[in-house]
Amino acid sequence: MVRLFGYFFGMACVLFLVAAAGVAIYLANVAKDLPDYAVLNSYAPPVTTRVHAGNGALMAEYAKEKRLFLPIQAIPDRVKAAFLSAEDKNFYNHPGVDLTGLGRAILVNLQNFGSGRRPVGASTITQQVAKNFLLSSDQTIDRKIKEAILSFRIEQAYSKDKILELYLNEIFFGLNSYGIAGAALTYFNKSVTELTVAEAAYLASLPKGPANYHPFRHPEAALERRNWVIDRMVENGYVSQSDGEEAKKQPLGVTARTTGPSLFASDYFAEAVRRQLIDQYGEKVLYEGGLSVRTSLDPQLQLAARKALQDGLITYDERRGFHGPIKQIDASGDWGKALADIPALADVPEWRLAVVLAVSDSTVDIGLQPAKDGSGKVSPDRQRGTIDAKNMQWAFRSADAARKSTKSPVGAVAPGDVVYVAKLGGDASTSYRLQQPPKVQGGLVAMDPKTGRVLAMVGGFSYAQSEFNRATQAMRQPGSSFKPFVYAAAMDNGYTPASVIMDAPIEIVSGGQVWRPENYGGESGGPSTLRSGIEHSRNLMTVRLANDLGMNIVAEYAERFGIYDHMLPVLSMSLGAGDTTVLRMVSAYSVIANGGKQIKPTLIDRIQDRYGKTIFKHEERLCEGCNAGDWQNQEEPNVVDNRETVLDPMTAYQITSMMQGVIQRGTAAGKIDLGGRDVAGKTGTTNDEKDAWFVGFTPDLVAGLYMGFDTPGPLGRGGTGGGLSAPIFNEFMQAAVKDTPESKFVIPPGMNLISIDRKTGMAAVDGDPNTIIEAFKPGTGPADSFNVIGMDSTMAPEEILKTSPQANQAVQTGTPGLF
Repeated sequence: MVRLFGYFFGMACVLFLVAAAGVAIYLANVAKDLPDYAVLNSYAPPVTTRVHAGNGALMAEYAKEKRLFLPIQAIPDRVKAAFLSAEDKNFYNHPGVDLTGLGRAILVNLQNFGSGRRPVGASTITQQVAKNFLLSSDQTIDRKIKEAILSFRIEQAYSKDKILELYLNEIFFGLNSYGIAGAALTYFNKSVTELTVAEAAYLASLPKGPANYHPFRHPEAALERRNWVIDRMVENGYVSQSDGEEAKKQPLGVTARTTGPSLFASDYFAEAVRRQLIDQYGEKVLYEGGLSVRTSLDPQLQLAARKALQDGLITYDERRGFHGPIKQIDASGDWGKALADIPALADVPEWRLAVVLAVSDSTVDIGLQPAKDGSGKVSPDRQRGTIDAKNMQWAFRSADAARKSTKSPVGAVAPGDVVYVAKLGGDASTSYRLQQPPKVQGGLVAMDPKTGRVLAMVGGFSYAQSEFNRATQAMRQPGSSFKPFVYAAAMDNGYTPASVIMDAPIEIVSGGQVWRPENYGGESGGPSTLRSGIEHSRNLMTVRLANDLGMNIVAEYAERFGIYDHMLPVLSMSLGAGDTTVLRMVSAYSVIANGGKQIKPTLIDRIQDRYGKTIFKHEERLCEGCNAGDWQNQEEPNVVDNRETVLDPMTAYQITSMMQGVIQRGTAAGKIDLGGRDVAGKTGTTNDEKDAWFVGFTPDLVAGLYMGFDTPGPLGRGGTGGGLSAPIFNEFMQAAVKDTPESKFVIPPGMNLISIDRKTGMAAVDGDPNTIIEAFKPGTGPADSFNVIGMDSTMAPEEILKTSPQANQAVQTGTPGLF
């Protein structure tokens, strides 16, 4: 028996050694191709890029995987406890593989063998890190063995906290969110530090299967799984029994974050920033690099710009009449589902979609679009309201030739029409006003003239209606709003605001073609000063001035100011016939407003990488001593303005003064009222009233806009910059400067202020009421004689005398130099 026992023992030892050798060879073979776990040291996952307004408010996020990296020290203990309880309660005690948990899982799987149930896993957090970072998700024995070997090695190389940090920042939570910080924002719109026990437990339940515990598709399973995690937290001593029971009573409370910008009305601005980031760094860095972008957007000015432009577009559009309903649906039964399926303008929350239920001569009964929950289920609530005839009177006129105008709501709308409405009165009110998205569009930009920081940008009536940004992408003719740059070029080259130019018909012959420009309205005023020409936007004077000056000089100035990259030096361009953008025009006016300094318009103040290092900043001025550690009686630091001067500061003031006249006496007279503040600007109207412009400024803020159809067409008689765009500028500026200190345009040292005759440009006679104070550069002044620039054969001397009483008087009094 002893020999037999020894025989079997020897055989067993041999078999054991053979098996052990086989296992060793197998493990060696598996281990030789293992990935290098040292890469975990340089872990840099795809991280969300976040874009902020100038005041720090979040505007937008861009990511392929919505993730924000958090160091383990920034994650609260209750959140860690929830994940340890849900995934690996022995995490801080096992060496990488939990043998107790593994044995338990094997036993359960043996019991469930043949039942069709999914095998129970026993992966530790360390094993999940090994799988997620270094291995595939293949359900094979080889992969599990590799996972275990790597787990032992990872545990030897890294601390437990480091491993938990990697896990919590990498795992997928559903809804395209990765990492605990991204999940907290996505599911609860909170930071990790604000999560309650119940919320942390729900997030800890998701890595097991985000789709299985979807808060809207499977709310009961999600609640059950969350409560299971809470029970484990109580069992493991992380939460008291009473706190656990209280947490289990809480609803899921998921308020899924929208994917759009968090800051209202910032859509066009955020999209312009996104495009710039892609141009500068590429898509990979934008969507994976975790940039922190601080923009120049002022949220309050942005709201004011949006409201002003929308008000102007709506006012114009309603004057043209009603376009008809958005759509038609059956309103005889339950209209709620059909109405709920029609997309509304999400960025115009003041309006709601409604269906017309009944129409009479005095009122329209409407049903309001019901809400949908996160799963797309339509609310059973059916709200109703009324539109009084007086609140839709503008719609009695039809803008559609196929529809007739009417004198009451009957004929304007019909049951089943889907329209937009805006509530009148308080929350309890059921009275509404009929609205319609305008067909006319426009763009508006506001800028700090001293720095070039874009403070507000609106690219159209609604981003949801059209993503095309008319402030930066629409190439439009600026019309007469270009004229200040022609006049600036002239005054930099020897002319003065008192120089007199002929305002009379002119013919330009080129290549066998005859061009006969006209003033708006067709009239002409005879000899007039440059000031008068810009105040009343005289086309004929501008053409003569550009011809006398030379279009090559005008083109050089237009390019210097950044209005055009390459301007064709032909006379029609002096009237703003070239295409440019609102942003470029506002940037060019900013040079005039800041006294002639070149600026670089910017939407972005600063960009930091994922580690907080500044990789871009707009501010390029130098300041030696600004970052001194302490004060040691040194002089106050001086910011060195190293920007190029592109316009004589005196010329800049002369043009500013002349554009003040545009508002006081010219084409914008009566349209701009900022309570006595200094303000200058210029209207612009293109051929056939296809575009209406206004660009203007105070000493601290420049704003410009245009109105026009996307497919250029006539705005109608009176569709001018002064009639349409100046009121929008006025509304915006009134809101923008309301709570700011008043400032004045600064007169450069050395300028001479002299009284002149408004018509002749000569020194004023004492007691003459037709005078104005004009600014002259040193060595210049009003002419001693009445000289007219641009005299040619198109107007005989005797005709000049007929059109200009001042010229006639000059001849009668013997003033020399008339011609």
